[in-house]
Amino acid sequence: MSKIPASVLAFEKKLVPSDGLMYGTTWENRNQQADPLKLQEKSVRGTISNRLKKSEEGKLDAKIESANLQTVDSCALSPEQDTLKLSFTLKVLSGVETPSACNHEGFFQSYNKAVKEYIGEHGFADIAKRYAANLASGRFFWRNRVGCEELEIIISVLNKGKEQSWTFTNLTIAQDFTDLTDEVKEIGALIAETLSGNNEFLLLEINAFAKVGKAQDVYPSEELVLDKNNSKEKKSKILYHVNDVAAMHSQKIGNAIRTIDTWYPDFENQQKPIAVDPYGAVTNLGRAYRQPKQKTDFFSFFDKFSQGEKLENVEDEHFVMAVLVRGGVFGEKQ
Repeated sequence: MSKIPASVLAFEKKLVPSDGLMYGTTWENRNQQADPLKLQEKSVRGTISNRLKKSEEGKLDAKIESANLQTVDSCALSPEQDTLKLSFTLKVLSGVETPSACNHEGFFQSYNKAVKEYIGEHGFADIAKRYAANLASGRFFWRNRVGCEELEIIISVLNKGKEQSWTFTNLTIAQDFTDLTDEVKEIGALIAETLSGNNEFLLLEINAFAKVGKAQDVYPSEELVLDKNNSKEKKSKILYHVNDVAAMHSQKIGNAIRTIDTWYPDFENQQKPIAVDPYGAVTNLGRAYRQPKQKTDFFSFFDKFSQGEKLENVEDEHFVMAVLVRGGVFGEKQ
Protein backbone atom coordinates (compact mmCIF):
# COMPACT_ATOMS: atom_id res chain seq x y z
CA MET A 1 0.00 0.00 0.00
CA SER A 2 1.39 3.39 -0.98
CA LYS A 3 1.68 6.14 1.56
CA ILE A 4 -1.15 8.65 1.96
CA PRO A 5 -1.21 11.32 -0.77
CA ALA A 6 -2.14 14.20 1.57
CA SER A 7 0.87 16.35 2.46
CA VAL A 8 -1.24 18.49 4.78
CA LEU A 9 -3.29 16.40 7.19
CA ALA A 10 -4.27 17.30 10.75
CA PHE A 11 -6.87 16.21 13.29
CA GLU A 12 -8.15 18.14 16.29
CA LYS A 13 -8.34 16.27 19.59
CA LYS A 14 -11.79 15.02 20.52
CA LEU A 15 -11.15 14.60 24.26
CA VAL A 16 -10.55 18.08 25.71
CA PRO A 17 -9.85 18.14 29.48
CA SER A 18 -9.45 21.32 31.47
CA ASP A 19 -6.68 21.89 34.00
CA GLY A 20 -7.37 20.11 37.28
CA LEU A 21 -7.63 22.39 40.31
CA MET A 22 -6.55 21.01 43.70
CA TYR A 23 -8.27 21.61 47.03
CA GLY A 24 -7.82 20.40 50.60
CA THR A 25 -10.67 19.10 52.75
CA THR A 26 -11.60 16.41 55.28
CA TRP A 27 -13.12 13.10 54.26
CA GLU A 28 -16.21 13.65 56.44
CA ASN A 29 -16.92 17.11 54.95
CA ARG A 30 -15.59 16.54 51.44
CA ASN A 31 -18.87 17.51 49.73
CA GLN A 32 -19.46 20.61 51.87
CA GLN A 33 -16.19 22.51 52.04
CA ALA A 34 -12.84 22.49 50.27
CA ASP A 35 -10.11 25.12 50.41
CA PRO A 36 -7.81 25.93 47.46
CA LEU A 37 -4.31 24.53 47.95
CA LYS A 38 -1.46 27.02 47.71
CA LEU A 39 2.12 26.33 46.70
CA GLN A 40 4.84 26.75 49.31
CA GLU A 41 8.44 27.66 48.61
CA LYS A 42 11.16 25.78 50.48
CA SER A 43 14.91 26.19 50.67
CA VAL A 44 16.56 22.85 51.35
CA ARG A 45 20.09 21.70 51.96
CA GLY A 46 20.70 18.48 50.08
CA THR A 47 23.74 16.22 49.86
CA ILE A 48 25.68 15.09 46.81
CA SER A 49 24.10 11.78 45.84
CA ASN A 50 24.60 11.57 42.09
CA ARG A 51 27.09 9.21 40.46
CA LEU A 52 30.57 10.77 40.33
CA LYS A 53 32.95 10.78 37.40
CA LYS A 54 36.15 8.76 37.82
CA SER A 55 38.17 11.98 38.07
CA GLU A 56 35.97 13.22 40.93
CA GLU A 57 36.04 10.11 43.14
CA GLY A 58 39.00 11.34 45.21
CA LYS A 59 37.33 14.68 45.83
CA LEU A 60 34.16 13.37 47.45
CA ASP A 61 34.82 14.96 50.87
CA ALA A 62 35.26 18.37 49.30
CA LYS A 63 32.03 17.93 47.38
CA ILE A 64 30.13 16.86 50.51
CA GLU A 65 31.30 20.03 52.26
CA SER A 66 29.73 22.09 49.44
CA ALA A 67 26.07 21.80 50.32
CA ASN A 68 23.59 21.20 47.51
CA LEU A 69 21.35 24.19 48.20
CA GLN A 70 18.03 24.24 46.40
CA THR A 71 14.88 26.32 46.34
CA VAL A 72 11.85 24.24 45.41
CA ASP A 73 8.07 24.47 45.29
CA SER A 74 6.00 22.08 47.40
CA CYS A 75 2.33 21.54 48.15
CA ALA A 76 0.69 19.87 51.14
CA LEU A 77 -2.59 19.57 52.98
CA SER A 78 -2.97 21.55 56.20
CA PRO A 79 -2.71 19.73 59.56
CA GLU A 80 -6.54 19.66 59.76
CA GLN A 81 -7.04 18.27 56.25
CA ASP A 82 -6.69 14.63 55.22
CA THR A 83 -8.29 14.62 51.73
CA LEU A 84 -7.24 15.96 48.35
CA LYS A 85 -9.98 17.15 45.98
CA LEU A 86 -9.23 17.39 42.26
CA SER A 87 -11.78 19.06 39.96
CA PHE A 88 -11.80 19.35 36.18
CA THR A 89 -14.13 19.16 33.20
CA LEU A 90 -13.88 16.99 30.10
CA LYS A 91 -15.45 17.91 26.76
CA VAL A 92 -15.96 15.11 24.23
CA LEU A 93 -16.39 16.25 20.62
CA SER A 94 -17.74 14.58 17.48
CA GLY A 95 -16.34 14.80 13.96
CA VAL A 96 -13.52 12.23 13.90
CA GLU A 97 -14.46 11.45 10.29
CA THR A 98 -13.51 15.00 9.20
CA PRO A 99 -9.85 16.15 9.34
CA SER A 100 -9.31 19.75 10.44
CA ALA A 101 -6.92 20.14 7.48
CA CYS A 102 -6.55 17.96 4.38
CA ASN A 103 -5.20 19.04 0.98
CA HIS A 104 -6.18 15.98 -1.07
CA GLU A 105 -9.83 15.43 -1.97
CA GLY A 106 -9.36 11.80 -3.05
CA PHE A 107 -7.75 10.92 0.26
CA PHE A 108 -10.44 12.77 2.18
CA GLN A 109 -13.16 10.70 0.50
CA SER A 110 -11.47 7.34 1.18
CA TYR A 111 -10.63 8.29 4.78
CA ASN A 112 -14.15 9.57 5.46
CA LYS A 113 -15.64 6.33 4.12
CA ALA A 114 -13.27 4.14 6.18
CA VAL A 115 -14.13 5.96 9.44
CA LYS A 116 -17.87 5.80 8.77
CA GLU A 117 -17.57 2.06 8.17
CA TYR A 118 -15.71 1.71 11.49
CA ILE A 119 -18.38 3.74 13.29
CA GLY A 120 -21.12 1.67 11.70
CA GLU A 121 -19.48 -1.58 12.78
CA HIS A 122 -17.98 -0.70 16.19
CA GLY A 123 -19.38 2.70 17.18
CA PHE A 124 -16.36 3.54 19.39
CA ALA A 125 -17.85 1.26 22.09
CA ASP A 126 -14.63 -0.50 23.07
CA ILE A 127 -12.51 2.65 23.09
CA ALA A 128 -15.05 4.79 24.96
CA LYS A 129 -15.59 2.33 27.81
CA ARG A 130 -11.84 2.40 28.43
CA TYR A 131 -11.88 6.19 28.70
CA ALA A 132 -14.79 5.87 31.14
CA ALA A 133 -12.90 3.27 33.19
CA ASN A 134 -9.89 5.58 33.57
CA LEU A 135 -12.18 8.37 34.77
CA ALA A 136 -14.09 6.16 37.22
CA SER A 137 -10.94 4.63 38.73
CA GLY A 138 -9.12 7.95 39.21
CA ARG A 139 -6.12 7.19 37.02
CA PHE A 140 -5.76 10.97 36.51
CA PHE A 141 -4.64 11.32 40.16
CA TRP A 142 -1.28 9.85 39.11
CA ARG A 143 1.11 9.85 42.09
CA ASN A 144 -1.58 11.21 44.40
CA ARG A 145 -3.46 7.91 44.07
CA VAL A 146 -0.62 5.85 45.56
CA GLY A 147 -1.20 4.91 49.19
CA CYS A 148 -4.55 6.68 49.59
CA GLU A 149 -6.93 5.15 52.13
CA GLU A 150 -10.18 6.09 50.36
CA LEU A 151 -11.02 7.14 46.82
CA GLU A 152 -14.27 8.64 45.51
CA ILE A 153 -14.96 9.87 41.99
CA ILE A 154 -18.14 11.80 41.09
CA ILE A 155 -18.79 12.12 37.34
CA SER A 156 -21.59 14.45 36.24
CA VAL A 157 -23.06 15.26 32.81
CA LEU A 158 -23.43 19.03 32.40
CA ASN A 159 -25.28 19.08 29.05
CA LYS A 160 -28.53 20.99 29.48
CA GLY A 161 -31.49 18.65 29.77
CA LYS A 162 -29.26 15.55 30.10
CA GLU A 163 -27.95 16.07 33.62
CA GLN A 164 -27.09 12.92 35.57
CA SER A 165 -24.23 11.74 37.79
CA TRP A 166 -22.46 8.63 39.02
CA THR A 167 -20.35 8.02 42.13
CA PHE A 168 -17.52 5.47 42.23
CA THR A 169 -15.77 4.44 45.46
CA ASN A 170 -12.40 2.66 45.57
CA LEU A 171 -12.96 1.27 42.07
CA THR A 172 -10.22 -1.01 40.75
CA ILE A 173 -10.11 -1.68 37.03
CA ALA A 174 -8.43 -4.72 35.47
CA GLN A 175 -5.37 -3.79 33.42
CA ASP A 176 -7.01 -5.21 30.27
CA PHE A 177 -10.31 -3.38 30.96
CA THR A 178 -12.38 -6.54 31.39
CA ASP A 179 -15.33 -6.97 33.80
CA LEU A 180 -16.35 -3.31 33.83
CA THR A 181 -19.34 -2.27 35.94
CA ASP A 182 -22.66 -1.30 34.37
CA GLU A 183 -22.17 2.31 35.53
CA VAL A 184 -18.79 2.55 33.77
CA LYS A 185 -20.38 1.12 30.62
CA GLU A 186 -23.16 3.75 30.83
CA ILE A 187 -20.61 6.57 30.79
CA GLY A 188 -18.71 4.80 28.02
CA ALA A 189 -21.91 4.62 25.96
CA LEU A 190 -22.42 8.39 26.27
CA ILE A 191 -18.82 9.04 25.18
CA ALA A 192 -19.20 6.58 22.29
CA GLU A 193 -22.42 8.23 21.09
CA THR A 194 -20.67 11.59 20.90
CA LEU A 195 -17.52 10.29 19.19
CA SER A 196 -19.78 8.50 16.69
CA GLY A 197 -21.53 11.76 15.83
CA ASN A 198 -24.93 11.13 17.42
CA ASN A 199 -24.33 14.12 19.72
CA GLU A 200 -22.34 17.25 18.89
CA PHE A 201 -20.57 17.29 22.25
CA LEU A 202 -20.64 15.86 25.76
CA LEU A 203 -19.50 17.89 28.77
CA LEU A 204 -18.52 16.02 31.92
CA GLU A 205 -17.52 17.40 35.31
CA ILE A 206 -15.27 15.27 37.51
CA ASN A 207 -14.88 15.89 41.23
CA ALA A 208 -12.48 13.38 42.74
CA PHE A 209 -11.43 12.84 46.35
CA ALA A 210 -8.42 10.95 47.69
CA LYS A 211 -7.91 10.47 51.41
CA VAL A 212 -4.13 10.67 51.65
CA GLY A 213 -3.65 11.57 55.34
CA LYS A 214 -3.39 14.71 57.46
CA ALA A 215 -0.81 17.28 56.35
CA GLN A 216 0.54 14.94 53.67
CA ASP A 217 2.28 16.20 50.54
CA VAL A 218 0.24 16.27 47.34
CA TYR A 219 1.62 16.49 43.83
CA PRO A 220 0.52 19.09 41.28
CA SER A 221 2.10 19.09 37.84
CA GLU A 222 5.72 20.16 37.63
CA GLU A 223 6.67 22.87 35.18
CA LEU A 224 9.42 22.24 32.66
CA VAL A 225 12.38 24.48 33.47
CA LEU A 226 13.69 25.57 30.07
CA ASP A 227 16.32 27.97 31.48
CA LYS A 228 19.24 25.72 32.46
CA ASN A 229 21.05 28.57 34.25
CA ASN A 230 22.33 27.13 37.54
CA SER A 231 21.91 30.39 39.43
CA LYS A 232 21.39 29.73 43.15
CA GLU A 233 18.53 32.27 43.23
CA LYS A 234 16.43 30.25 40.80
CA LYS A 235 14.12 27.44 41.82
CA SER A 236 15.09 23.93 40.74
CA LYS A 237 11.48 22.70 40.93
CA ILE A 238 8.51 24.82 39.87
CA LEU A 239 5.00 23.48 40.38
CA TYR A 240 1.96 24.47 38.31
CA HIS A 241 -0.79 26.72 39.59
CA VAL A 242 -3.85 28.53 38.18
CA ASN A 243 -4.53 31.88 39.87
CA ASP A 244 -2.49 30.73 42.90
CA VAL A 245 -4.39 27.43 43.17
CA ALA A 246 -2.24 24.29 42.81
CA ALA A 247 -3.20 22.47 39.63
CA MET A 248 -2.54 19.62 37.26
CA HIS A 249 -1.86 20.22 33.57
CA SER A 250 -4.69 19.38 31.18
CA GLN A 251 -2.11 17.43 29.15
CA LYS A 252 -1.32 15.20 32.13
CA ILE A 253 -5.01 14.53 32.78
CA GLY A 254 -5.50 13.81 29.09
CA ASN A 255 -2.58 11.39 29.11
CA ALA A 256 -4.19 9.44 31.96
CA ILE A 257 -7.58 9.27 30.21
CA ARG A 258 -6.05 7.92 26.99
CA THR A 259 -3.95 5.29 28.76
CA ILE A 260 -6.01 2.56 27.07
CA ASP A 261 -3.58 0.88 24.65
CA THR A 262 -3.48 -2.80 25.55
CA TRP A 263 -3.16 -3.75 21.88
CA TYR A 264 0.60 -3.12 21.59
CA PRO A 265 2.81 -6.18 20.90
CA ASP A 266 4.49 -6.41 24.33
CA PHE A 267 1.33 -6.17 26.46
CA GLU A 268 1.49 -9.84 27.55
CA ASN A 269 4.88 -9.18 29.18
CA GLN A 270 4.15 -5.69 30.52
CA GLN A 271 0.57 -6.38 31.69
CA LYS A 272 -0.32 -2.70 31.81
CA PRO A 273 -1.87 -0.27 29.33
CA ILE A 274 0.12 2.58 27.83
CA ALA A 275 -1.08 5.99 26.63
CA VAL A 276 -2.27 6.04 23.03
CA ASP A 277 0.61 7.38 20.92
CA PRO A 278 1.60 6.88 17.25
CA TYR A 279 4.78 5.04 18.27
CA GLY A 280 3.66 3.77 21.68
CA ALA A 281 6.14 6.13 23.33
CA VAL A 282 6.56 5.92 27.11
CA THR A 283 8.97 8.74 27.89
CA ASN A 284 9.76 7.86 31.52
CA LEU A 285 10.92 4.41 30.35
CA GLY A 286 12.68 5.79 27.27
CA ARG A 287 10.95 3.24 25.08
CA ALA A 288 8.66 3.10 22.05
CA TYR A 289 6.49 -0.04 22.11
CA ARG A 290 5.24 0.34 18.51
CA GLN A 291 8.20 0.16 16.18
CA PRO A 292 7.95 1.10 12.46
CA LYS A 293 10.30 -1.80 11.66
CA GLN A 294 7.69 -4.20 13.03
CA LYS A 295 4.88 -2.35 11.22
CA THR A 296 2.95 -1.92 14.47
CA ASP A 297 3.07 1.89 14.59
CA PHE A 298 0.14 4.17 13.78
CA PHE A 299 1.39 5.24 10.35
CA SER A 300 1.84 1.67 9.11
CA PHE A 301 -1.79 0.96 9.99
CA PHE A 302 -3.18 4.35 8.98
CA ASP A 303 -1.75 4.25 5.45
CA LYS A 304 -3.79 1.09 4.83
CA PHE A 305 -6.88 1.91 6.89
CA SER A 306 -7.40 5.41 5.48
CA GLN A 307 -7.38 4.15 1.90
CA GLY A 308 -10.01 1.48 2.42
CA GLU A 309 -7.86 -1.56 3.17
CA LYS A 310 -9.04 -3.77 6.03
CA LEU A 311 -6.51 -4.33 8.81
CA GLU A 312 -5.73 -7.87 9.98
CA ASN A 313 -6.94 -7.32 13.55
CA VAL A 314 -9.84 -5.26 14.83
CA GLU A 315 -7.57 -4.19 17.72
CA ASP A 316 -5.37 -2.39 15.19
CA GLU A 317 -8.43 -0.47 13.97
CA HIS A 318 -9.28 0.47 17.56
CA PHE A 319 -5.71 1.76 17.98
CA VAL A 320 -5.88 3.85 14.78
CA MET A 321 -9.17 5.42 15.84
CA ALA A 322 -7.88 6.12 19.35
CA VAL A 323 -4.90 8.02 17.87
CA LEU A 324 -7.28 10.04 15.68
CA VAL A 325 -9.34 10.89 18.78
CA ARG A 326 -6.07 12.04 20.38
CA GLY A 327 -5.39 14.26 17.37
CA GLY A 328 -2.18 15.33 15.69
CA VAL A 329 -0.48 16.29 12.42
CA PHE A 330 -0.04 13.24 10.18
CA GLY A 331 0.64 14.57 6.66
CA GLU A 332 3.15 12.89 4.36
CA LYS A 333 6.16 15.17 3.86
CA GLN A 334 6.86 16.08 0.24
